[in-house]
Amino acid sequence: MSLAGKISTEIGVHSTAAKWFNLYTTKLHDVQHLTDRIHGTKLHHGHDWHQNDSIKQWTYTIDGKVITCHERVESVDEANKTITYKLFSGDIDDRFNIFKLIFQVLDKDRDGAFIKWTVEYERVDEEVDPPFGYMECLHKCTTDIDGHLLKA
Repeated sequence: MSLAGKISTEIGVHSTAAKWFNLYTTKLHDVQHLTDRIHGTKLHHGHDWHQNDSIKQWTYTIDGKVITCHERVESVDEANKTITYKLFSGDIDDRFNIFKLIFQVLDKDRDGAFIKWTVEYERVDEEVDPPFGYMECLHKCTTDIDGHLLKA
């Protein structure tokens, strides 16, 4: 059995693609205040939340367990409204050799957008389950955040 894999989900939201992409490219620090699954985040290294070399520390809940890890932006593709994050350290390194989180926002034909989340991973061994709990968490966070963006 392969230790590497990829999981994706698409979630329809009511807020515009522009609002979503703006949040993740210019106001990432606000995400911790918009959903109860994220307990806190801080800038661990660097001077700007949105520079590729900056490292953030996140604390959040997955499968009922509080998880801590570091994250850095690997790439931003403005044309395709896609951001790739690398998660590492803390609880991630105990279970995964590679863990990438890809955020993409797609315009709908009418109001709203689709948020596509993809997790690319490589487990440390076969004892580690694929990160399905992350998909559930991302779905819940996306729903919570959309409610706040609609008010903004």
